[in-house]
Amino acid sequence: MKINVISTERTHANIIRQMLLEGNPQRQITLLDGGLELLTEGFDTNIPDLIIIDGICPGEEEFKTLEQLSLQQPGLAIVLLCKEPSSDFLLNMMRVGVKDVLPLPLVPAALQATVTRIEQKSTLTTSSRKHGKTIAFIACKGGSGATFIATNLAYILAADQISHVALLDLNLQFGDASLFISDQIPSNTLADVAENITRLDASFLTSSMLHVLPNLGVLASPEDPENAIEIKPKHVEALLNLAKIEYDYIVLDIGRALNATSVMALDHADMIFLVLQETLPFIRDAKRLLHALQALGYSKDKIHLIVNRYEKGGEIQLEDVERTLGMKVFRTIPNSYAAVSASVNQGIPIIKIAQRDPVTKCLLEIAYTMGNTVQPKNGGWFSHLLHH
Repeated sequence: MKINVISTERTHANIIRQMLLEGNPQRQITLLDGGLELLTEGFDTNIPDLIIIDGICPGEEEFKTLEQLSLQQPGLAIVLLCKEPSSDFLLNMMRVGVKDVLPLPLVPAALQATVTRIEQKSTLTTSSRKHGKTIAFIACKGGSGATFIATNLAYILAADQISHVALLDLNLQFGDASLFISDQIPSNTLADVAENITRLDASFLTSSMLHVLPNLGVLASPEDPENAIEIKPKHVEALLNLAKIEYDYIVLDIGRALNATSVMALDHADMIFLVLQETLPFIRDAKRLLHALQALGYSKDKIHLIVNRYEKGGEIQLEDVERTLGMKVFRTIPNSYAAVSASVNQGIPIIKIAQRDPVTKCLLEIAYTMGNTVQPKNGGWFSHLLHH
């Protein structure tokens, strides 16, 4: 375990170091001289498992620093060593994510018990921790079908009843992802999670979601667009850090806006899908969006094109799209207006009402490639889902 000890008294910090090594000589301990400003320095490449803050009792400003650190690093444990902490102080520390507060003068057995407990919990968490694949969908233009693809793909990924899937509606102004696969009204939204971000843990996230399937939760966008103003990049970062631990797949419906919040989400994405159609306005906007994403530092390996409502023999050919955009199309999804319209109007996933439709087949193939390289054939996994 990596442990940083922050202290203004070097002698006492060395005593703490000796106590920790007596409990476990394998612990990697770094002593840092200074105040709480050290919490935000030097952790980019060498994040400790535990920070022990010696003799520094945080005030209101320091509370914010601790809260921000807990949001950014949900796996990090913080322990305070303070003289005569009050009950209000203890409550405030718990709210900002501090694991324990030990009184000074320090009792060695109490420190050993606290650190050992944190080590044991960290070991259990690490052994069972997932790193969910995060998949983002962006509409090149309104009406592209990005929300339909994102929501139905999320449903199919969860339909095997093995994978746990989170669908996050990050179209903060006019998102309606939940309506595509459910007729239920979400009781909570992303705005509620952001407002109570200090409570964010696995159980709070689960309780804030609309559960379309036992293993598929949808976190809806704010009902009132004005509430979207309160959702900040730090909220999205904390949410995605947790979701990647708790879920096998995190599907993001980004919408069209590129702003600080959506860019934070894209930073966490393993794959970014641009959804367009074979018309000149879509292609023009796709080119602009590609340039913007590349300017933000996203490589072409991370970005993939999906051509929706594809029909062979059109005026604009697939080769024209690829030549104009300078990259291959990842998938085409055929035009099946009747089946897709029925799915959207009823709020029922297309796999449940049009199992043999070509659009359903394409979405199944995309879902399969998320974690596999072999294309589905008749029978097996593909057949099982069709008959689910």
